Amino acid sequence: MASNSGQGGIQQLLAAEQEAQHIVNAAKNEKYARLKQAKEEAEKEITKHRAHLENQFQNKVTASSGDSGANVKRLEQETDTKIHQLKTEASRISGDVVSTLLKYVTTVKN
Repeated sequence: MASNSGQGGIQQLLAAEQEAQHIVNAAKNEKYARLKQAKEEAEKEITKHRAHLENQFQNKVTASSGDSGANVKRLEQETDTKIHQLKTEASRISGDVVSTLLKYVTTVKN
């Protein structure tokens, strides 16, 4: 009889060990599932944040290129204005310059 109760105790221990193993395995599986879910949520957040930053960057590039285009236009207009002023001034004084040059070229000094 003592043998029967010893055998029953061992059976109970084995059953308890198997049950504990099932509980541990279930906990591990649940942990991995939660980690996987957290990773997926983090990846979604990263993608969303990256898209937001990319959008901000594109807006800045667009805004800066628009300013750059305006600056280029302004500089071209200023350059054209200065060229026109120089041509006007040159045509106004070209007669005086030519006469002065001719005077110095044709005058002989001893």
